[in-house]
Amino acid sequence: MKSSIKIIGYRLYFISIVLLLFAFAVLSKIIYIQTIDGEKYKKIGDERTLKNFILKPIRGDIYSDDQSILATTVVKYQLNWDSKVVSQNLFNKHKHELAKGISVVTNQKYTDILNSIEKAKILGSRYFFIGKNLNYKQQKLLKELPIFDLPSNKGGLIIKQKIFREKPLGKIAERTIGYEKPSKNGTYYRVGLEGAYASLLEGKEGYRLKRKIANGQWKSINDTNEKEPTEGYDIHTTINTNFQDIAHNALLSQLEKYQADFGTVILMEVKTGSIKAIVNLGRTEKGTYYEKLNYAVGFAQEPGSTFKLMSMIAALEDNYINSSDIIHTGNGKRIIHGKTIRDSKKGGYGSISASKVFEVSSNTGIVNIIYDNYKDNPKKFVDRIYNMGIHKPLGIPIKGEANPKIPYPTDSNWSGISLPWMAWGYGVALTPLQILSFYNAVANNGVMIKPNFIEQIGKMGSKPHIKFSKEIINPSICSQKTLKVVQKMLNNVVEKKMGDCS
Repeated sequence: MKSSIKIIGYRLYFISIVLLLFAFAVLSKIIYIQTIDGEKYKKIGDERTLKNFILKPIRGDIYSDDQSILATTVVKYQLNWDSKVVSQNLFNKHKHELAKGISVVTNQKYTDILNSIEKAKILGSRYFFIGKNLNYKQQKLLKELPIFDLPSNKGGLIIKQKIFREKPLGKIAERTIGYEKPSKNGTYYRVGLEGAYASLLEGKEGYRLKRKIANGQWKSINDTNEKEPTEGYDIHTTINTNFQDIAHNALLSQLEKYQADFGTVILMEVKTGSIKAIVNLGRTEKGTYYEKLNYAVGFAQEPGSTFKLMSMIAALEDNYINSSDIIHTGNGKRIIHGKTIRDSKKGGYGSISASKVFEVSSNTGIVNIIYDNYKDNPKKFVDRIYNMGIHKPLGIPIKGEANPKIPYPTDSNWSGISLPWMAWGYGVALTPLQILSFYNAVANNGVMIKPNFIEQIGKMGSKPHIKFSKEIINPSICSQKTLKVVQKMLNNVVEKKMGDCS
């Protein structure tokens, strides 16, 4: 019996010693964590419950030439309420006034609001919904209500903001004004001026420290931001809203009339190169039209008869012809290396002056001028075209400008029909904006100016951050003598068209 009691005693001693050692180990670990690893585990805890949230800055606005808004940033707010931080006495004192204020701002029944916030307080809701898609005035009125006017750690008001981009003109000039959309790889797909000047428009991000609360929601620790976001710069464009509207509707009516696949209209100021209107419309499967692509900038195609101006200038500059020389177009058909060039007029124009060739846009006439004079030295013709500067892209800020295509006699695909086909605008490729820039140079006494979409970049009421001035691409596309001749030819074309319409 004594030995059994003795054994039990030993066991109790052993268990006591083990428990004592365990308690000592736990205490040692606690002391170690607090003194040695305390900061480490505090940091881990903070990382899980504290987080800096990025605050998107207000993106700069885009304006027309008369300061009408083409694109602007609109902020919408969502308000929630952490009922746990509000004392019961404070809540009871102001709940009726609070419910009445919320009902007025959100257009809901007072009794419904009162019942909801009372229930939220009883349940200790930490993220009670107040309203979403609220404008600045609405959220300001709510912030001024009793309880909500206190700091967030006492009043419990939680404010989230979302930023939206709005365009008062809707889809008009959308591809030029531009937009940005998130892509699959996490970056942004940007077009137009929004994309070209994104770094200046978007401003600088700020951040706000928040703590994680119930249901995975986050609540601001302070009533102020740790770093305020900086607003972006505004862009003041050269676009005129009245011209834009007229151009848009004029193009749309013609596309609908002829059921064309797409079309573009560009209005450029002669002396400055400022783009006053730019419209790009493409046809949908349903037969409607919208700003599908920026055809003016990104779509290079054979210019056809518009290239005859370049051909005529080359022949005049090299003194192969003058405007009164008689060109024999025959019956309006010519065959070169098995390929046939035809005039639009059945039977042709016969023998007409070089000026008349341009006026009636005779295909055989312009081919006879270029091919007969340059066939033994096509390089001379192409060099003359290159000297005008139309073989290079314009270098505009809007992304996606297509490269011009002007073949050269040393190219591997140059053939016997390359020269005659170039004469009337085939086998070459230019964008509408590149063609316009050349025609504008003729109107501007030979000075080719880079198309300009922007007057200045800066903040409204402040000194411009960047001011744009006209940029000369080519100071002289040809001699003044030639220029006066082709200006008269172009004038005759317009007068003839006006006469036909009268």
